Amino acid sequence: MTPPIAIVTGAGSGIGRAVALALHQAGWAVVLAGRKEDRLHETAALASPADQRLLVVPADVTVPEQVHSLFDQTRAAFGRLDLLFNNAGTNAPGIPMEDLTCEQWNSVVAVNLTGVFLCAQQAIRLMKSQDPRGGRIINNGSISAQVPRPDSAPYTATKHAVTGLTKSISLDGRKYGIACGQIDIGNAATGMTRRMTEGVKQADGRIMVEPRMDLRHVADAVLYMAGLPLEANVQFMTVMATTMPLVGRG
Repeated sequence: MTPPIAIVTGAGSGIGRAVALALHQAGWAVVLAGRKEDRLHETAALASPADQRLLVVPADVTVPEQVHSLFDQTRAAFGRLDLLFNNAGTNAPGIPMEDLTCEQWNSVVAVNLTGVFLCAQQAIRLMKSQDPRGGRIINNGSISAQVPRPDSAPYTATKHAVTGLTKSISLDGRKYGIACGQIDIGNAATGMTRRMTEGVKQADGRIMVEPRMDLRHVADAVLYMAGLPLEANVQFMTVMATTMPLVGRG
């Protein structure tokens, strides 16, 4: 049987790497996308077994031409696309909003919002034209799509915007058999959250160590969402370290 086909952006590390490997182990063919080709090959080398169901495609999601090439290469290699995991993201320094530069703001918007849009746009174009038609898009929202941390305006604003984009894709994709959902992840154990083990700023100004959860729980959650038939959809899911400060944050 032909395996289902997935693209994972930001597949060179962290959540993207964990999800890509979990999908591959579950029988998917996976296109590994990201800016750093060496990191993508590291991800591919961790797959068991490493085989032709893995394709490394270096791509910067903020560059339209590179996004177009990513989806063109996916179509050429596998003929279709069943899943896009829109995962690539970045952050700005944790400083007061009034001290952020326009360049810092724009860099976060470019990756976290425009990049998600560009990839979703190409996924929709491919999914609506293939036979059988349809597919699924899962956007990585973050719990910052629900509530902010101190000094996080660019990240919080873009993740709130991703929620709106998820809803729009869900609505506009219905007639093409395209399902779209969002996973909001809190304190997964990645390089981006390592600082939480030393203490991060809270709403009241205190510095507090926050618990983190194993990446496998995030991968399992995405696998569940991805494995549903297209007649069913997880619109929004929150998966987080149980005792982290989310409920009551602020």
